[in-house]
Amino acid sequence: MSLHLDSLRIGLDGRDMVALDLTVNAGEVLTIMGPSGCGKSTLLTALVGALGSPFTMTGRIVLDGRDVTGLPTDKRRMGLLFQDDVLFPHLSVAGNLGFGLPPRTPDRAARIADALAAAELDGMGSRDPATLSGGQRARVALMRMLLSAPRALLLDEPFSRLDADLRAQIRDFTFRQARALPTVLVTHDLEDARAAQGRILSVTGQVLN
Repeated sequence: MSLHLDSLRIGLDGRDMVALDLTVNAGEVLTIMGPSGCGKSTLLTALVGALGSPFTMTGRIVLDGRDVTGLPTDKRRMGLLFQDDVLFPHLSVAGNLGFGLPPRTPDRAARIADALAAAELDGMGSRDPATLSGGQRARVALMRMLLSAPRALLLDEPFSRLDADLRAQIRDFTFRQARALPTVLVTHDLEDARAAQGRILSVTGQVLN
């Protein structure tokens, strides 16, 4: 499994914001760094198929050997994790996890139970998400996304709102859960980049480590 950016160029006002030509393999975390406004999150937006005006894009996005450049977001099978956990307040913890599964999944209950166990939340499926700690909510958001069976994982500064100790814990948990997927991490934090133990690039493709 791999994510290949084939001469990918994202432009704004006639200039390239992003210029990448590389492959991210399963189990690898590619970290993208750079100052605010340089195009880091714009790259993730392009990868999930949500890039719009006034941006332009050329090149190809190839996921697991399939050109997904022209596909809509829901057909690309890329999981995107944000700074905010974006849990649904009207659903229980189990309901939030189940949202990542197709409605007629035959082993739905078992898979939700497995996800609760992986997130160290056994017995909390009926809880209101508002009663969870920040770290618990972050784990639920990650497991919900993984239950949708993505072929690549995109992380848009998902640890930035956590305190230092919790940040390290959730970061390690996230990287362990995503070890079978090609992963792109956007962050301002060098500790996040170091923990990823992979390449660190600017959005222009410059190697930073």
